[in-house]
Amino acid sequence: MKAAVIESVGRAVVSEVPDPTPGPRDVVVAVAACGLCGTDLHILQGEFAPKLPIVPGHEFAGVIAEVGSQVTEVSVGDRVAVDPSLYCHECRYCRSGHNNLCERWAAIGVTTPGGAAQYALAPVANCVRLPDHVRTQDAALVEPLSCAVRGYDILQSRLGAHVLIYGSGTMGLMMLELAKRTGAAAVDIVDVNPARLETARQLGASASATGADELDRPQGWDVVIDATGNAAAIQDGLDRVAKSGTFLQFGVADYATRVTIDPYRIYNQEITITGSMAVLHSFERAAELFANGVLDPDVFISDRIALNRYPQALAQFAAGVGRKIVVVP
Repeated sequence: MKAAVIESVGRAVVSEVPDPTPGPRDVVVAVAACGLCGTDLHILQGEFAPKLPIVPGHEFAGVIAEVGSQVTEVSVGDRVAVDPSLYCHECRYCRSGHNNLCERWAAIGVTTPGGAAQYALAPVANCVRLPDHVRTQDAALVEPLSCAVRGYDILQSRLGAHVLIYGSGTMGLMMLELAKRTGAAAVDIVDVNPARLETARQLGASASATGADELDRPQGWDVVIDATGNAAAIQDGLDRVAKSGTFLQFGVADYATRVTIDPYRIYNQEITITGSMAVLHSFERAAELFANGVLDPDVFISDRIALNRYPQALAQFAAGVGRKIVVVP
């Protein structure tokens, strides 16, 4: 079959790879669409994936093409979104309900071959069937939405909160949509990309700007979310948290990224700094929210690019052009 392959640091190609073969509790998914994500760029840079080469792609949906001998939950022809998370279910963190922090953490498209291919292998337990009205190609959005849902689980945000989001790419916009639906009094967005800010305004951001100084909230925000992973944005955001407020590190930063905190201020103003790692008990809820229209796929998906142009799609994503880019086999 044809698949995208990150062969080595900085090099992605499209080539022929062996077809996947399902184990007893696995399925083979004929991929309908696979989203590009910042994690894919980290893998290209030599981070996250334990070894290269790897077929990337952890945001995907498709049609069941083959089932293992012990699979009864789905049938050939069923349309599914796939949770890429692979846990050991045995370590301390799995046994305490923090599977996303698994000591043997793995993921389809990160540590095992992923969905940037014509076919992908997945455990049947990771598949969520799609209702008839959901387009299969759109359902690649379910996985990033499940990460945003996990982020809001962490926040436990109060009604009437004032929220500031750094970054109006896919994940920032998803956090915007969730903030609107979880009782935020206002949701402001900061980004240096004018086109992305325009999308944020289209989706109902209360205010938008290229810098937080342009926004009229000198007392700060109750909730500040970084959806960029950029050191300058993170540093600025930490300084914008109001007393008793929360800063959520949601964007994925490079390993070497460092910022400075003010311990006395954190103590004196009772500020919470926390993070959100991937997916945890949120994929099914995200699929249901998606089916109920929490996101408009025609707004979120800006580009649908053929799989054989995966390197070009990755370069476009790295350049910050567009919103969610999906590759289509």
